[in-house]
Amino acid sequence: MAKWGIRLGVALLLLGSLVYVNRMALILKAIGIASELRMPVGPPRDIAWSTGTDPLGREPSERPPNIVLILADDLGWNDLTFGGGGVAGGTVPTPHIDSIAAEGANFVNGYAANGTCAPSRAALLSGRYGTRFGFEFTPTPPGMLDIVPRLDGGIERLRRPILHEGGETVPFEAMGMPASEISLAELLASQDYHTAHIGKWHLGRTQGMAPHDQGFRESLLMASGLYLPEDHPNVVNSKQSFDPIDQFLWAALTFAASYNGSPAFEPDRYLTDYYTDEAVEVIEANKDRPFFLYLAHWAPHTPLQATREDYEALSHIKNHSERVYAAMIRSLDRGVGRVLKALKENGLEENTLVLFTSDNGGAGYIGLPEVNQPFRGWKISFFEGGIHVPFFAKWPARIPPGTEFDGPVHHFDLFATAAAAAGAALPADRIIDGVDLVPYARGEASGTPHSALFWRSGASQSALVDGWKLNVSDPPGRDWLFDLSVDPTEQNDLSSLRPDKLAELQAALAAHNAEQKAPAWPSRVSMAINIDKDLTLPDEPEDEYIYWSN
Repeated sequence: MAKWGIRLGVALLLLGSLVYVNRMALILKAIGIASELRMPVGPPRDIAWSTGTDPLGREPSERPPNIVLILADDLGWNDLTFGGGGVAGGTVPTPHIDSIAAEGANFVNGYAANGTCAPSRAALLSGRYGTRFGFEFTPTPPGMLDIVPRLDGGIERLRRPILHEGGETVPFEAMGMPASEISLAELLASQDYHTAHIGKWHLGRTQGMAPHDQGFRESLLMASGLYLPEDHPNVVNSKQSFDPIDQFLWAALTFAASYNGSPAFEPDRYLTDYYTDEAVEVIEANKDRPFFLYLAHWAPHTPLQATREDYEALSHIKNHSERVYAAMIRSLDRGVGRVLKALKENGLEENTLVLFTSDNGGAGYIGLPEVNQPFRGWKISFFEGGIHVPFFAKWPARIPPGTEFDGPVHHFDLFATAAAAAGAALPADRIIDGVDLVPYARGEASGTPHSALFWRSGASQSALVDGWKLNVSDPPGRDWLFDLSVDPTEQNDLSSLRPDKLAELQAALAAHNAEQKAPAWPSRVSMAINIDKDLTLPDEPEDEYIYWSN
């Protein structure tokens, strides 16, 4: 009788699991259908980029520099071969991205403004901490924060998501950088720059927050996030069944772009190559006038999709997911090379400021544990793996090749650097946190641009003050303290050994927080992030983790 009871219990457990899995599958399918209904996608269309001459009639030698800002998405510190690393043991070279640092400046301790994408972009394009105007949490598409915690809760983990009830519901399209902020594009347009945006935005689409409302005269927007249709004959896909975010993205995303607010249409080729081709056309169309090009690549963000050609070129990589990811890096680097080549062929290389960085570090949910080596942690954390990013600048007319600067610098410094290069005065009616980095690269400024930097996303917060780093997570109510001057990979927590330094950084963080605004929209969930293990590995009771609010 006992055996039958055990068998019945096992059967009911299996039936419950099957019902759960099928229910989740149906929910994901419904999300996909809703996405298609919400945004119909038309056939490919050509973009006729604006052309023109310098409105002030200046000769090329008299013009301010062109500015090209290239932003990767979720690029890991170890994805580039510049520092001796690289994907698949360094067997996937990134010579073109590396060349920006080799021929210009490498800011060794470059920091993203946040551990996730949108708050970083808000700081980069405003020159300010996003929390100064309430941009604390990452906007998520409809349904994502309803379904991802449920999917995560269905995975065998020791720490569960914490759902937050209440708070005003704000539509995804209305979560963004308010029109009252002065964007880098608006500032440069006031200096007679032609301004163009290509790729990801993630800073709102209504109430004056769309890119073509925020100073970009032309915007080719990533309307959704597939690199190619899932069943395209030229695509190789890698799905991460262990990752709830990946499951949601495959269900919700389509293959779509939009130009200056037009109805969505399909790009006519693999997304990274498409953005590259269009960026080259922008450069050629604007070679006779000063321009600002913001090329915001989606790569190598999930979903992992590569062209068959790039995938087949990397047959030495045996792990399928790593091979697809490596092929995406290969395409990204090739694209950067084509942009640099276009500048050179059009006689623009010498007087163009090229900036390259990533919005945050590599993600632990792709299942590639070496993505941020030697740093600890992942995207969705303020440990170094989440915010310590490649940070390069090339301007042959002003920055000597092979320059290295090791003081801490931040995404909002790119705003101030571009403004200074263009001869634009920084807005005087608000605090601008960024600093022009060119004098530091040229050795004309002494010391460091920032004695203190701060990060905040609900439960997770961090402070970097004179080389000491405080990481806070509540829950679980834990502080970590590191001396980055001797421990740059955050291995030795000194919080119990240096209570004086811990109190000093806690006070600095509290003072910073007192200057910031309340979040413009509420956090819906706090998710547990294992600091040291990627998502393929099981949690253990002794593991260290943070909670991240969104």
